[in-house]
Amino acid sequence: MRFLIDRCAGTLIADWLRSQGHDVVESRELGPDPGDRVLLDWAAQESRILITIDTDFGQLVFFEHQSHSGLIRLPDVSSSERVAIIKDLIRRFQKELESHAIITVRGGKIRISA
Repeated sequence: MRFLIDRCAGTLIADWLRSQGHDVVESRELGPDPGDRVLLDWAAQESRILITIDTDFGQLVFFEHQSHSGLIRLPDVSSSERVAIIKDLIRRFQKELESHAIITVRGGKIRISA
């Protein structure tokens, strides 16, 4: 799978995904932060699932109907738990992710939106 890792999500996720053979770009590799709209648009153009802890992306997708290629939102997940959660999400919800689902993990619960 192809991923774009928002700078707030950290490099541990990117490193783990790469070690599993995924195609990963970190937003910090793209230069100064261009803002959420540009990142989401770039991820959509590149067919990348965006991983973030930022809640603003939900506003862009759900209320402003900005296009995307999938989104994993981890707003309440500590940095020490993120890799394990990503591993679990890919194992359990690969088909949904490949179908551009939006997955939010908050308060120990997983919500999947199309």
